[in-house]
This record gives sequence, C-alpha cells and structure tokens, in this order.
Amino acid sequence: MTAIPPTTSLWRGDSSRLVIGIFATVFLVAFEAMAVAAAMPIAAAELDGLGLYAWSFTGFLVASLVAMVAAGEVADRVGPRRPLFGGVAIFISGLVLAGVAQSMVPFVLARAVQGIGGGFIIVALYLVVARAFPDEVRPRVFGIMAAGWVLPSVVGPTVAGYLAENVSWRWVFLGLAPLVVPTTALMLGRLRALDGPSAGDHDAESARVRGPRRVGFAVVAAVGVALVQVAGQDLAWTSVAVAAAGLGMLVPSLRPLLPAGALRLRRGLPTSVVMRGLLAASFFGAETFIPLMLVEHRGLPATYSGLSLTSGALGWAAGSWVQSRPGLRLPRHRLIQLGATLVTAGIAVVAVILVGDFPVWLVAVGWVAAGMGMGMSMASTSVLVMQQSPTADQGANAAALQISDSTLSVLFIGLGGTVLAAGGGEDAGSVTFLIIFVVMAAVGVVAALVAPRVRERTGAAAPMMPAPVP
Repeated sequence: MTAIPPTTSLWRGDSSRLVIGIFATVFLVAFEAMAVAAAMPIAAAELDGLGLYAWSFTGFLVASLVAMVAAGEVADRVGPRRPLFGGVAIFISGLVLAGVAQSMVPFVLARAVQGIGGGFIIVALYLVVARAFPDEVRPRVFGIMAAGWVLPSVVGPTVAGYLAENVSWRWVFLGLAPLVVPTTALMLGRLRALDGPSAGDHDAESARVRGPRRVGFAVVAAVGVALVQVAGQDLAWTSVAVAAAGLGMLVPSLRPLLPAGALRLRRGLPTSVVMRGLLAASFFGAETFIPLMLVEHRGLPATYSGLSLTSGALGWAAGSWVQSRPGLRLPRHRLIQLGATLVTAGIAVVAVILVGDFPVWLVAVGWVAAGMGMGMSMASTSVLVMQQSPTADQGANAAALQISDSTLSVLFIGLGGTVLAAGGGEDAGSVTFLIIFVVMAAVGVVAALVAPRVRERTGAAAPMMPAPVP
C-alpha cells in the first residue's frame, strides 16, 4: 500500500485516473440519490404504489446503514478494492431492478439493493483516500469528492424530471447503470496496490465490537431508524409507542458502531464523528422545509423555491474549495467551528423572512452562507477522522462517520416533519416553520460550541492546513 508522495500532482499518471474515478463514481451515486426524488412521484403513480412512497427512501436508508458497517469491516480486512467493486455490482443490479419493476413492492426492494451498493461504495472510497493519499493531499481529494456530491444537486432533479415527464421515469435508473462501470474501471490498476489488511493494531481506547456482531448491531440500529421515520409520519398515539421502540433500539445499538465515548463527546475522534451528524442534522433539517415554506408562506412557484437550494449547493462547492487550499493556515477545529457558525447564521437568515416583510432573495443569500459552512466543515471532518483513526480502524471509522451523518439528519428531519404535521401540514403557518428553523439553528449552535473538542485530548496542536503541494 503506497501513498502518493506529497510532491506528486493529483493530475498526473495513475493519480489522475484514481482521482477522476473517485469523482465520477461519487457523482453518479449522488446523481441517483438526487434524481430519484424528482422521478418518484411519477414512478409511484404508474406503479400504483403511493402508499409505499416513503418506503422507497426508507428502504434505501435502512439498507445503506447496514451496508456501511459491513463495508468497513470487510475493507479493514482485505482492502478497499473488493468492497468497492462488489458495491458497484450491487448498485448496478439495484438500478436495473428498479428500472424494470412492474409494481411498487419490487421497486422498493430494488431501492434497498441500491442502498446496499451505495453503502459499500462510499465507505470503500473513504478507505481508498486514506490508503492512497498522504495527509497533505487528502483535503484536496475530499474537496473533489464534495464536488461530486454537490454538482448532482444542481443538475440531477432537472434531468430526472425531464426524463420522467418526456421519456420514462425508468430511464432515470436504466440510463445510469451502464455509466457506472467505466468510472470505476478507471481506478482498477491503482486499487490493486491497496489490497490487504490494514497495518497496525486497533485503538484500545476506542475499542468496539468488530465482525458479524457489529453488523448485527447495525441491523438493529437501521430498524430503529425506520421505526422513528414511520412514527414521524403520523400523529396518532400509537406513533409515540413506535417512536419509543425505535429510539430504544437505535440508541443502545449506536454505542458499538461509533468510537468509544462518542455519545458523551470525548475529545478527538469520537467528537469528530459526532460533529458530522450535528452538521448534517442542522443543515438538512432546515433545507428539507425551505421549499415548502417558500411555496406555502410566500406563494413562490415550486421552480423558484428550488433555486434557493441550488444556491446552497454552490456555496457548498465554494466552501469545499476553501478548505482544500494549501496556503490556508487554519486549524481544522477552527475551520469546522467557522463552518458550523455559517450554517447557523444561514438558517437564521432564512427564518428572518417569517417574522417580517423581507425580500425572498434573502433565503438564497442565507443558504449560500450555510452551504459554504457545510463545504468547509464536512470535508474537514472527513480529513480529521482519517487522520485520527488508527490504520486498522479507518474502514470502521469511515462507516461510523456516515452512520452519524445519516442517523442524526434523519432524526431531525423526522422531528421537523412531526412539528409540521402538528402545525397543520400544508396549512402550517409561519410560527410552525419558525419553530422548525429555530430547532435546526439550535443544533448548529451546539455544533459550533462542540467543535473545539475535535482536537485530540493530548493537547497537541490541531492538524493545520497542509503546506503547498505542487
């Protein structure tokens, strides 16, 4: 396993093929995630499955949570190549199965297959970055990965909507399948050098359950997340019991899936992992409800309301670029704290139009700031977690990072949905939306206050931005 020397350009030889392959693979997986939301209303109507609409997303999430943990276990033992290409094969299978589904149940199952493939792919790619690139280069690679996630949010819904309305929703899935193979094939030669078990020992202080037992805990956690999601869709008294059961399964099962001390924010790696979830919960918890607020409260057409989210994507890309600059001498914990502050400020700006007659373009301004904060801080948490992880635990910790992200964002989006339903659903007034944004801003404040704890407990200086790389 040979890392790229710090003096080597990312855009020469094997390095360029590896970086392009990482970007393209992330782009296609993210495109599917963004595009499916636009195609789903037409697909569900044609398959006569509106009653199972939410499960097309829940099934993907539940399956991906389990797959991420399994991928981390496998990748730490054999290297990232086999879980990556296995994930690609499973993901393609899910795309084809969804594209040919004749009823909603097979379609939901196909979405779960896609979730398994996507979970394996993203964790394996994190280990590729950790093994193939030295610390000095990783911020740039994670910035490129972030661009791969962000760009589909700009083009994905538009392309998918056009295909669904003018060709067929099936091509949102079938058209993507053949594109995944050549993008991963670009990486094949370089990935062979990364095979083999991780060197070194596991971190005794962060010891966790490993192997099949850990995957079992992931299954329990995923079921708990699904129950919480289901409960949030209905305000009946039975939903309280369902939510309680879900949380009762989720919280205990998270302990062996995250670094030791994560739930009490122990300094260093545990807080770095939790920080990812807090940032995702704050940003996505607010972003989910911005288009609805603009349509229902300010009367904007759906097309214009969606443009506010595009501004966030552009800000995210800019923030990712900023954190990757070799000449930026700023400790990672300060960069994360600044990012969390920008997310909180962006949400506050969005909330302002609910309490006065302010122009709606303020939403776009606020969401550019929030997106920039996410771009700086999310990539920085990835860099820190890989730096702070023992080599033998990098796959498992990459999985923990994704679990934290997915779990907390789903929980707070569900909480926002419950507040919305209690406030009258589509007839909700400005106070209901204001409560939602205040809650999400409060999570951002917590993230900003907690950010200094991502530094290691030893008192050593936080990792600085790298020196210039040619």
